[in-house]
Amino acid sequence: MTALRPDDLKQYSDVLRAKNGSTVNVRFVEPRDREELQNYIRSLSSRSRYNRFLGAMSELPKAELERFIHVGEADRFTVVATMTLDGFETIVGEARYAFHADTSSVEFGLSIDDRWQGYGIGKALLKNLECRAASFGAERIFGDTLRSNESMIGLARKSGYAFTSNFDDWKLVRFVKEIHVEPQDIPCASWRLAAASRMAAMSSLAV
Repeated sequence: MTALRPDDLKQYSDVLRAKNGSTVNVRFVEPRDREELQNYIRSLSSRSRYNRFLGAMSELPKAELERFIHVGEADRFTVVATMTLDGFETIVGEARYAFHADTSSVEFGLSIDDRWQGYGIGKALLKNLECRAASFGAERIFGDTLRSNESMIGLARKSGYAFTSNFDDWKLVRFVKEIHVEPQDIPCASWRLAAASRMAAMSSLAV
């Protein structure tokens, strides 16, 4: 169970850099993002949507959109990667991840706006997700993707993930990375703080 509370999620945001030096902000999604997030999903190419959601869809179904928006329920979280373009905060990527306490693992999926693919945003976002996983005390992080999704497979391979078959669906491949990071060694400052909060909460419960 995460120690993060809905009223303090806003402090956990991160600043990443694209290859061209552009600033990319990563933060938890908020209810005010509902329409823009849906528009972002609609704006993805059909191939990118197919790869992200492992099937054909034009937008997030209403119930799924609400699940995306409600952060923290059942230890599931959605983040958006945004950039300031023409004076407006614009979503250029998103990721959803879930902490599975029974297996001490974090599962995730992500997408990047087609116009911003190739700028290193996916790689930076993946590293950020690893920090978030480590803050839970997770021992591994993993995702599933279509065997035809060369971009995600290439990103995972370059980021040090190992590959295994998905025994539930032959069309998918699973990529996994073992995480062995002490809380004080988490490279993302905000997630060192989150890990410290988690450890403090666990210590108080043990007293």
